[in-house]
Amino acid sequence: MTPRPKLVGMNHIALEVGDLDEAIDFYGRLFEFELRGRVGDRMAFLDMGDQFLALAAGGSTTPDEHRHFGLVVDDLDAFAAAAEREGLDLEGRDGRDFHDPWGNSVQVVGYRDVQFERTVPVKRKLGIEGVEKSEDATEEMRAKDLL
Repeated sequence: MTPRPKLVGMNHIALEVGDLDEAIDFYGRLFEFELRGRVGDRMAFLDMGDQFLALAAGGSTTPDEHRHFGLVVDDLDAFAAAAEREGLDLEGRDGRDFHDPWGNSVQVVGYRDVQFERTVPVKRKLGIEGVEKSEDATEEMRAKDLL
């Protein structure tokens, strides 16, 4: 078989949005982040430690039905409160999925419950040194020999 590269992670996700400033404001009301950079009115980059979310101006408003991406947060209760303040219609199995104003489908999950571990420097940068993994996530990572 021809050698193939292994997928080893995500560098970034790019979303199309109708208006860049509105998108930065919208995501800023929901999540705490640093603005990594900006390319005029065309693109903005929301920092997530060693990854980023790229916002690109020019998106449609037709919602995605099945395509989505997941964002990981340190505090699901804080997200729920921010979503309520924003008036988001949360949906999905755990009631943490939503569509942004440009039709992008977003799923929010807690860091405690995901099967990846951040490095110590990234945890420090993100301020999540004290967030511990759930028992289920820890068991899943052990089963995959990730701990």
